[in-house]
Amino acid sequence: MHLLINIVFAVQMLAAVAMIGLILIQHGKGADMGAAFGSGSAGSVFGASGSANFLSRSTAVLATVFFIATLTLAYFGNQRPANNSVDSVLERSVSTVPAAPKPATDASAAAGSETPAKAGTDSSQQIPTK
Repeated sequence: MHLLINIVFAVQMLAAVAMIGLILIQHGKGADMGAAFGSGSAGSVFGASGSANFLSRSTAVLATVFFIATLTLAYFGNQRPANNSVDSVLERSVSTVPAAPKPATDASAAAGSETPAKAGTDSSQQIPTK
């Protein structure tokens, strides 16, 4: 399973780097105007309009590969382990923290004579003030 995740991660990284390279190679919208006035950059390996089609299609294919790899990694990341061992640091810390001791009650609260300010409140959930 770890080998598959590593392979998908490598494919995602290669697709991202290749996509960055292809995007940087592509001409902007204003590049065609300079070619119309006699600039020498109009003739390329792919032709005047062929480079835009080839580069944009390869960018789209690489973007699709990148998104599929991202979704696959997200799927594998959300899977729970088969055994019942605790792998999360947060779950480990919650399971090892001892319970807080109950606050001591005074004799008047035990007798049932609550003051109006404390009626209906739980003192274990209140934030202490200075």
